[in-house]
Amino acid sequence: MIVWINGAFGAGKTTTARELIELIPNSTLFDPEVIGGTLTHLLPAKRLAEVGDFQDLSSWRRLVVDTAAALLAELGGTLVVPMTLLRQDYRDEIFGGLASRRISVRHVLLAPAETILRERIAGREVPPDLPDGEMRVRQWAYDHIEPYHAALDSWLTADAHLVDTSTQTPYETARHIAQAVRTGDVPVCDIVQTPEPTAETLAAGVLLFDEQDRVLLVDPTYKAGWEFPGGVVEPGEAPARAGMREVAEETGIRLDDVPRLLVVDWEQPAPPGYGGLRLLYDGGRLDADGGQQPVLPGPELRGWRFVTEEEAADLLPPVRYERLRWALRARERGAALYLEAGVPV
Repeated sequence: MIVWINGAFGAGKTTTARELIELIPNSTLFDPEVIGGTLTHLLPAKRLAEVGDFQDLSSWRRLVVDTAAALLAELGGTLVVPMTLLRQDYRDEIFGGLASRRISVRHVLLAPAETILRERIAGREVPPDLPDGEMRVRQWAYDHIEPYHAALDSWLTADAHLVDTSTQTPYETARHIAQAVRTGDVPVCDIVQTPEPTAETLAAGVLLFDEQDRVLLVDPTYKAGWEFPGGVVEPGEAPARAGMREVAEETGIRLDDVPRLLVVDWEQPAPPGYGGLRLLYDGGRLDADGGQQPVLPGPELRGWRFVTEEEAADLLPPVRYERLRWALRARERGAALYLEAGVPV
């Protein structure tokens, strides 16, 4: 289990986390800032200059998940993670990655009043070895108050267990969190659990079109990047039926007819992935007037959109885009294609 302590920079997350590990048996502190600091020594200066925050590095988000999973496998028990997450897509990616490893996350938000928050930032200790450290570190915290309020107004309060720490010491806050975790008042964060594969997989996707023949792409919460509606075929399940099931689960759209096969693509294993067969089907044109409009069902999707083939090139990873490109050609020709790594054979 992970207890993730979120909140604005300067809200007292790390101090509270240190108190909390004394109150939750067999718990360990894991600070993802350590990974951010390590990446500053590993990545080229040019790459670091391209991002304003190490959270914008996909390697940081991936390493947070991998490190947390490795620590829990090594130590068991509970990880207490003090880390500000103000972007919902980053929260979804990290928590979804943890969920795929069957790791439950309890999400706690420290939310002092803004006047208290500003007082704490002003009195925050700054490492003495940082050039202009006091000014830069405090300004960083001040600059992120507005994004914190934006997240608070849009998704944070609906997602996390809120703790008003305006009048509480870190120990009192930690005691409150420990009690809430014990009693179940901090529920498991509602991110879909998609087990990571341990061998080659068979996956079925379905292409759905609007009246302008634009294709539907979805933005899953449990992994980064845009995708077609679809998913892994369960044991004993017909691939086309699996695609129909996934469409219904992800978008709320129920297809009346079994979709027609467009593409069979063999995806080569590339560690840490296992590869396998990827099938794309033609789900036909949706009848918006008849109610066939995607509906976000909750934790599985962050968003959806209809896009042209050219627009899809900017959203999909290269191999996935090639799969789509050849599926559209197969749809035009009325004959299915066999691909290997996105290339017709």
